[in-house]
Amino acid sequence: MNKLNNEMKLEFLSKSSNEAFARITVAAFAAQLDPTIEELADIKTAVSEAVTNAIIHGYEEKKGVVKIRGQIIGEELIIEIADNGKGIEDIEMAKQPLYTTKPNLERSGMGFTIMESFMDEVEIESILGIGTKVTMKKKIKSHTEEDEENLQFTPSC
Repeated sequence: MNKLNNEMKLEFLSKSSNEAFARITVAAFAAQLDPTIEELADIKTAVSEAVTNAIIHGYEEKKGVVKIRGQIIGEELIIEIADNGKGIEDIEMAKQPLYTTKPNLERSGMGFTIMESFMDEVEIESILGIGTKVTMKKKIKSHTEEDEENLQFTPSC
């Protein structure tokens, strides 16, 4: 069993202005793993999508609380984003690219697809009337080991 190296919890009101706050906070937490700029961008994008879904779809016009729990176990970052909103009626349908219950919004229907393409693993749990929890995992490889492997010394003549 892997040992928990670190953990953080964050709660904020379901206001769209808090989406950037969530993204930056998770990125700062993930920075301990020394991710590449690309890995950090992937994490931030996936978090943005999950938080935006909680605010727009989970709570709709109502105010609620979005909860984020971050864990670092070894080289793996685990992020849970949960709401106590209306829940998802059909998770498999919601995961289909371009499926949306809000066709009037820009970029509608790509949230889960984006999360799945930027993270190693995405799990969605939802109960109607109770809420939704999205758990995303990403392994951050040690870049110092990678860099050492890629260094090739050529003898000078």
